[in-house]
Amino acid sequence: MGYRVVVVGATGNVGREMLNILAERQFPLDEIAAVASPRSTGDLIDFGDSGEELKVRNIEHFDFAGWDMALFAAGSDVSRAYAPKVAAAGCTVIDNSSHFRMDPDVPLIVPEVNAHAIDGYRRKNITANPNCSTAQLVVALKPLHDFATIRRVVVSTYQSVSGAGKAGMDELFEQSRNIFVGDSNEPSKFTKQIAFNVIPHIDAFLDDGSTKEEWKMVVETKKILDPKIKVTATCVRVPVFVGHSEAINVEFENEISAKKAQSILREAPGIMLVDKREDGGYVTPVECVGEYATYVSRVREDSTVENGLSLWCVSDNLRKGAALNAVQIAELLGRKHLKKAA
Repeated sequence: MGYRVVVVGATGNVGREMLNILAERQFPLDEIAAVASPRSTGDLIDFGDSGEELKVRNIEHFDFAGWDMALFAAGSDVSRAYAPKVAAAGCTVIDNSSHFRMDPDVPLIVPEVNAHAIDGYRRKNITANPNCSTAQLVVALKPLHDFATIRRVVVSTYQSVSGAGKAGMDELFEQSRNIFVGDSNEPSKFTKQIAFNVIPHIDAFLDDGSTKEEWKMVVETKKILDPKIKVTATCVRVPVFVGHSEAINVEFENEISAKKAQSILREAPGIMLVDKREDGGYVTPVECVGEYATYVSRVREDSTVENGLSLWCVSDNLRKGAALNAVQIAELLGRKHLKKAA
């Protein structure tokens, strides 16, 4: 006996990736439904490489009663409007938007980091996925925190345009082409030209000069990992299609060497350590696309602070940063609570 699962926002980048990963990981399904806005109703969408096509159904008319889980990938407005109704109908919501992340009654889950928090899903029948940059950050930090206790984190992100959806990917492609042929390259999705450029601005500005993306990384890391950790972030959009990168500087309470950190990371769940101190002995975004792992490279000691380390972290943001993490939550929910599959 398997699960009846709905993917909401199935026609977007993350929704399609959710369907791919459910198929790849052979999630125990009795039935799968693709749901989206009225404008996509009736479209056909592949269920991964299974050979099965799904007809997209209209969220406005879809009856969620009797379904086990709904993976939401349609943005905060849709989650705000529909997730509570879906949860009330008895279908557990796994939400990829930012809407529920800081709700104290909704667990914010990265299964490799805080699987125990899934028990709190019963309060609203909703769980939340973190921001894509937060997800890979906490996967890298968790095993090091367990060993030496993190005091402070300084992280700078290099975030791909796929984090801004299909429109972001289209703008990078079109601007790059237009620049080569001499056509106009005016930005529309981003605030400045993204092709052959970097933009130190993701999401809205806050009163203290930080952006909402940076705020998300701070508060979500605290909620998932440890509220005592001090975090500061600078989030930058870069002209990469898929794959977020992070330069992370960590200060610990206790002594930890680079060699010990490498040993810990090598054995940690969800992490692939690729750290050769030679040309090409590290991972870049291009190499992480389509992979499940969070890659860590360039682990080294920081002599400017006591018990300091610096490292480089790369992950496919559409996967571990969004779709994969949601499917892992669904797997965790099934194992620990719903227990329908053999």
